[in-house]
Amino acid sequence: MTREEAKKRIEELRELINYHNYRYYVLNDPVISDAEYDELFRELVELEKRFPEFITPDSPTQRVGAPIKEGFKPVTHSIPMLSLQDARNEAEIREFDSRTKKFLGLSTREKIEYIVEPKFDGLSCEIVYRNGVIEVASTRGDGIVGEDVTPNVKTIKSVPLRLLKREDLKIPDLIEVRGEVLMSKVDFEKLNRELIAKGEKAFANPRNAASGSLRQLDPSITAKRNLDFIAWGIGLTEGTVVKKQSEILELLDKLGFKTSKPRIVTNNIEEVIEFYREMEKKRDTFIYELDGIVIKVNDLDLWEKLGTTARSPRYMIAAKFTPRQRTTKIVDVVYQVGRTGTITPVAILEPVEIGGVTVSRATLHNFDEVERLGVRIGDKVLVQRAGDVIPEIVTVIKDERTGNEKPIEPPKECPVCGASVVREGAYYKCVNASCPAKLVQAIRHLASRNALDIEGIGERTAALLVEKGLVKSLADILYLQFYDLLKLPGFAEKSVINLLKQIEKSKTVPLDRFIFSLGIPNVGEHTAKILAKQFKTLDNFLNITYEKLLTIKGIGPETAKSIIQFLKEPRNREMIERMIKAGVSPKPIEEPKSVDSPIKGKIFVFTGTLDSMTREEAKKIVESLGGKVSNSVSRNTDYLVVGKDPGSKLQRALSFGIKTLNEQEFLELIGYKK
Repeated sequence: MTREEAKKRIEELRELINYHNYRYYVLNDPVISDAEYDELFRELVELEKRFPEFITPDSPTQRVGAPIKEGFKPVTHSIPMLSLQDARNEAEIREFDSRTKKFLGLSTREKIEYIVEPKFDGLSCEIVYRNGVIEVASTRGDGIVGEDVTPNVKTIKSVPLRLLKREDLKIPDLIEVRGEVLMSKVDFEKLNRELIAKGEKAFANPRNAASGSLRQLDPSITAKRNLDFIAWGIGLTEGTVVKKQSEILELLDKLGFKTSKPRIVTNNIEEVIEFYREMEKKRDTFIYELDGIVIKVNDLDLWEKLGTTARSPRYMIAAKFTPRQRTTKIVDVVYQVGRTGTITPVAILEPVEIGGVTVSRATLHNFDEVERLGVRIGDKVLVQRAGDVIPEIVTVIKDERTGNEKPIEPPKECPVCGASVVREGAYYKCVNASCPAKLVQAIRHLASRNALDIEGIGERTAALLVEKGLVKSLADILYLQFYDLLKLPGFAEKSVINLLKQIEKSKTVPLDRFIFSLGIPNVGEHTAKILAKQFKTLDNFLNITYEKLLTIKGIGPETAKSIIQFLKEPRNREMIERMIKAGVSPKPIEEPKSVDSPIKGKIFVFTGTLDSMTREEAKKIVESLGGKVSNSVSRNTDYLVVGKDPGSKLQRALSFGIKTLNEQEFLELIGYKK
């Protein structure tokens, strides 16, 4: 790159970064992901290193954070609140270790003690206490001058208004406590739902929500937002002596603050990297967003020797996790038809890597969501993928529209069969009962593990059965013939025999699974079990009345109406009669034996994958011991069993204070031996 090219690119980057700082910190409306912002900043830093003659006092690299929001008084920090340099992978963590040792004149074999903490993704804040009483609280601002948000910070219940007195500790005469203002994932989702209901703009992520909530001119709004504060350091102090960062955190613990946990102290950089790997695996188990770890030299004397650059300290670094959000473009929208006929809009994206996975599609949920987002084909959008959540569009970057974007129109007809569609609330539905797409999804549901459990019928096989005309009704599954199946692509004699065996076995499933397999609207596994326990036999179930259903605990008017409408539909009755003629004879549901066990009457929920058994097997064991299994977390849940790669149920459980069990603890509780 020539000097002129470098100068031009540096000016472009400064303009871009200043624009994105304004969008994020002033408008609370980011239009790129954190990872993309970091890439721009890193590029500017590298170019200014190579061409230092182009560094100017107003470059974004010469300051730390956000400008002061109009309406807040400025507060000058006694010691600058610097931002951290980033490490994007394990190699860059090792480089930090080598660079630190080199700066200190140490050999590669010599050890440095590090303290490693989680990096919570919130808004940095400093709270000054004089003689143990809160005096002023401010945001980081540009690192030198922040905003006075004292009344707002006082509304945060985890912030002590007076430091905790202890017999074994003298309260410092002055202490500047630094930490992160946070909003939990659960509270973030709740806030966004409330904002959307009021017709207001939703926040892009929990950090953005925490920032917007803390920087309210009306503290009563902040008070309603349920913010939290986690302390990770101090600025100026008087009347106390600490020599290590670990001692700082211990002091803050004693003074009544939440501090960064879990944390480790080690002089082995490989142990630091192991902690980094572990935290990335567990990031979804935290109540708050976690975007990395912070690695700090533990000895404060070494902080003095290492010093700082214009923007960041040399004695600590933020090791970032793989990003979860990226920007990309919507190139088209297609429509998917579910088994009940619901038509879901799906955005086709320019492929982008998020969290190590290439994402090319994102759900738009329904047409109310399309309208709320104001999304169009051709829009640049921020896409998010987290845990086991399907990729979704967080926000539309409307400032980058060219005028060539096209509105997303609701379907006028079913995209699969061409039949008419009707609108029900936020959804459009195909009215054709014989729609092939509905039938394919209905077959998949019927054959699923918790229904008839017909191994060998997945989406591809279901689509083939419909396409070749072998299945026109769910009952046809039970009448499939050897030679018809043998004609299907990919089917050999052995696979056909295995499938027919599975179909034969499915005819004697328990009654609750048979009821669930029918796909009755509003009847899930739990409701199907209630019905099976109440009516005992299929014949009894087929002759129920609306009035009788309303007497059953757990069956409401809407569900009762759905069941009666389904059973009164002639085509559905005919389908069930044909299934009975094919030999279907559901077994009465087995009531759990009276047992004396520690989990009798307890309600369990599972999330993630178990190593020792499937979740269905775990469910059966719990029920055999007198426990109950639910699909969703509520305040009545007794235990959440957490397997590998847990989903959003974990955050909900933690927010309710529900006891969580890892797999080993669960196995010990139920007395299971491998």
